[in-house]
Amino acid sequence: MSEHIITITSDDGFIFDAFYAPAHGEKIGSVIIVQEIFGLTEQLAALAWQYADQGYDAIVPALFDRHAPNTVIPFSTPLIGREIAWALDPDKVAMDIDATRNHVAGGMGVSLVGFCWGGGQAFRLACDTSLAPFTSATAYYGTALEKHLAANPQGPACPMLFHFGDTDDHTPKEVIKAVADALPDATICIFNAGHAFANDHRETYVAEAAQQAWQTTLTFLEQHHSGIKR
Repeated sequence: MSEHIITITSDDGFIFDAFYAPAHGEKIGSVIIVQEIFGLTEQLAALAWQYADQGYDAIVPALFDRHAPNTVIPFSTPLIGREIAWALDPDKVAMDIDATRNHVAGGMGVSLVGFCWGGGQAFRLACDTSLAPFTSATAYYGTALEKHLAANPQGPACPMLFHFGDTDDHTPKEVIKAVADALPDATICIFNAGHAFANDHRETYVAEAAQQAWQTTLTFLEQHHSGIKR
């Protein structure tokens, strides 16, 4: 993975790492993958290549670098990753995402795809009016959604897709209903699965749900990137 690590500089001069997978063939657009609470993992790097295979410049910023540089948390110790994620300054996260977008922007649109903590951040960032609007945003089993909904009653400035598992205790039915009620224009998919069902490096992986969510996400991205200046 190291040979594909680049550095990006935020507006405040902070330098952080990112995994960058350039699009294969004709470029359709760019995707920023917003990490889980485990950091810039091998699993997310592999996912970036999957998006690259579909024609997207894919990039995974190491958002933990602000608090714990070069840190990857084992999947078996999520509490450590959660503490790091909670310690991050939301404004600095937005600044680093904006710098990441500037790095991959090329006139064909930039979309967010976030997982777990990153799913909640994808929604929050899509609502952030201090940032230029993203082309689209996808949240896989996003966490802290009730908090982000309350803080962003205006909703996202771009089309949103949400993937939920029907047995995920991070996003119980009342949370999914709150998202649906607050965001009637969002696309919401619910799968027979639990949390982290799309992470094929974890025991929580549910292949059928993950594949369906992947195809839905690709269709969603293509829908919103098609027609943008090539």
